[in-house]
Amino acid sequence: MATSWIDVCKADELKPGEHVVVDVNGTAVAVFNLGGAFYAIEDRCTHDGAELASGELEGEVIVCPRHGARFCLKTGQALCPPAYEDLRVFPVRVEHGLIQVGDDREA
Repeated sequence: MATSWIDVCKADELKPGEHVVVDVNGTAVAVFNLGGAFYAIEDRCTHDGAELASGELEGEVIVCPRHGARFCLKTGQALCPPAYEDLRVFPVRVEHGLIQVGDDREA
């Protein structure tokens, strides 16, 4: 299946350390700028379904604001309990100055 791309915002609007949450075909996706590189994760903790984007950012790790589960933004890997399941990550690209998130899930 081909990847469909959703415009997020202008690349220069999302500063390092900032994030934005967008709807990707019915799924909340958080896009982060880590030192000029962009990463996108499903904005849902795999432990209890809470949103993650408002959690504390520690380098390339996001800490769930509810129970402290930690996830790698680059890979989606669950790094500690209470989460054991990895996050879904989405492809990100910059085209013509726009950040875009790809959705290659089955329809």
